[in-house]
Amino acid sequence: MVIRTYPQIPPDEWGPDEREVSNQRRSPGRPLFAVVLAAGEGTRMRSARPKPLHRLCGRPMVLHVLDALAQLSVDRVVVVVGHRAEWVTKTLIEHAPPGMQIEFVEQVEQRGTGDAMSVALTGLPSDDGDDDGDVVVLPGDTPLLRPATLAKLVQAHRSTDAAATLLTAVLNDPTGYGRVVRGRDDSVARVVEHSDATEEELEVSEINTSIYCFRRSVLAPSLRRLSPANAQGEYYLTDVVGVLYEAGHKVSSVVVDDTMEVAGVNDRAQLAVAEAELRDRINERWMRRGVTMWDPETTYIDVDVILGTDVVLLPGVILQGACVVGEHAEVGPDVRLVDSTVGEGALVASSVCRRSVIGADARVGPFAVLDEGTEIPPGAVVGAG
Repeated sequence: MVIRTYPQIPPDEWGPDEREVSNQRRSPGRPLFAVVLAAGEGTRMRSARPKPLHRLCGRPMVLHVLDALAQLSVDRVVVVVGHRAEWVTKTLIEHAPPGMQIEFVEQVEQRGTGDAMSVALTGLPSDDGDDDGDVVVLPGDTPLLRPATLAKLVQAHRSTDAAATLLTAVLNDPTGYGRVVRGRDDSVARVVEHSDATEEELEVSEINTSIYCFRRSVLAPSLRRLSPANAQGEYYLTDVVGVLYEAGHKVSSVVVDDTMEVAGVNDRAQLAVAEAELRDRINERWMRRGVTMWDPETTYIDVDVILGTDVVLLPGVILQGACVVGEHAEVGPDVRLVDSTVGEGALVASSVCRRSVIGADARVGPFAVLDEGTEIPPGAVVGAG
């Protein structure tokens, strides 16, 4: 099991994202819960592996969602499982962010997101009536969502005293997405799925991202009023928006700035797009922390990798799993490290190392292959010739 730590950035170095998350953490008032919908099979992935467990940068996509939640003040996370439930549950128990309180509930029959949400409510603590509380709801296949965006959603929801707040996006091509229909005072009146929309509604470019914040007290009564009278014959969570609006409740929205954040992953092509985006973020983060990359486009770093300052990565470097590279080390070109440690000042070139330890100032390569358990002493030289 890899124990992840979240880098602490000094307040005087905070950017807008860190300040947004910090403000949410300090926000007093109602308790905050989260629901992650991860019950789907993901048939378009064409895989025996459940869709939430497909990996991006070395980590199952649903764990990226939990990582985003881990940086907020969430009292409990309820994960709705269904297809291959035991596999998903075991993975999350073993690798979820430290200290996160997770409750698993199973949606035995896939009857839509509204039904999944009804099942999820059984995993929340009993409402004693003293505090209302809010519930953030998000799908398990949005691995690019940033913590700051979630914090912004929660803050907007509470500052407007809304019954529900939607995270929306404006797309040039909204084909396939549920459209956001506005009502009085420009508040959200309802969400219409693409297959149920009229020609006029299909012209709307603002779409629902399936990420919400609900006031807990109004959620259960609204779910009981849902009907499967739609093109899919399912209970849509989106229909809760219309129920709340018609009952006179305020339904607000937050438009996401970067639409890539809310990109869902439904097939292997979308998985590759999401991975490329996440790798760009990882590479930029390390370069801003003192790592030199000769060619970021050919440098692949998993999310659990740790790099020291003044590390130099040459083209063709692949760092997988829980790799650690010490300060002033040089790795590359054409190196693949898997769960390996490289000491300070070491040089590794044109080699493959699996679960190995390379000592400080050692020289490995070119054309070295270190099998699992290999330990190279400090200052040693290993490689062809």
